[in-house]
Amino acid sequence: MELNAATLQGVYTALVTPFREGEIDEDAFLALIEAQAAAGVAGIVPVGTTGESPTLNQEEHLRLIELAATGAKGRLQVIAGTGSNSTAEAIELSQGAERLGADGLLLVAPYYNKPTQEGLVAHFSAIADAVRIPIVLYSIPGRCGIEIAVETVVKLARKKNIIGLKEAGGSVDRVSQLRQALPDSFVLLSGDDGLTVPFLSVGAAGVISVASNLIPREMVALVRAFREGRLAEAEQLHRRLYPLFRDLFVETNPVPIKHAMALAGTMTGELRLPLVPLSDGARAKLEKTLKAFSL
Repeated sequence: MELNAATLQGVYTALVTPFREGEIDEDAFLALIEAQAAAGVAGIVPVGTTGESPTLNQEEHLRLIELAATGAKGRLQVIAGTGSNSTAEAIELSQGAERLGADGLLLVAPYYNKPTQEGLVAHFSAIADAVRIPIVLYSIPGRCGIEIAVETVVKLARKKNIIGLKEAGGSVDRVSQLRQALPDSFVLLSGDDGLTVPFLSVGAAGVISVASNLIPREMVALVRAFREGRLAEAEQLHRRLYPLFRDLFVETNPVPIKHAMALAGTMTGELRLPLVPLSDGARAKLEKTLKAFSL
């Protein structure tokens, strides 16, 4: 499904990666994609942080992208997570994703080695030059230790195939800064479910969502209501869903969402180390919220 600045809008689900006895549960992964398509999301984002990409080997990483492209069947945009703190590895994964049928790429800022802003420009530019499909940058300083500065995004937006940014810094003011500095054609997406409505109100076009693994129809309704000008309805949906947005991050993502998916019976809640199951207190808090939502 064609991905460009005009079509990059709405709800994109940051897919969890189901495991069973240490291996990828391909049937559960494909079933999850079917559920997303039935709910009307715009696209799926396999092998991002929510997909536990740091614990996948390269063969598994590319296999999940292949499965996502196959499962989408042209109904959903597939934006594959191919970021790395090694530019060479990111290029290799990105070229592999393009070859396997991904419509676009999600590239997180290099983590741990903390490059300068000049280094970020060089890193993302090298990847953009190595592929033809569109790229969405991903700024999440809480995980990476660095932020993609507004000025850096402006420079990178000059690259023809860098068309958007997933913003997960938690600041509505920064989204306003980005919107002021960037051309209208450059797309901003919320990286936090709980900030979807605030970000939409200052110029974002959608969300890359964790919650939509579990409640895709509700997330589609939320974004659609706002974008169609039904602001009071969007606000009410946000208020109703906010406790779930909050408690799906009661501990490190994707531990809570995988626990919720397991309770819903769609997959096991199995994780890969160093992630471990929810603590007793976090589990009780999440399950109370899920019960209130009849989930």
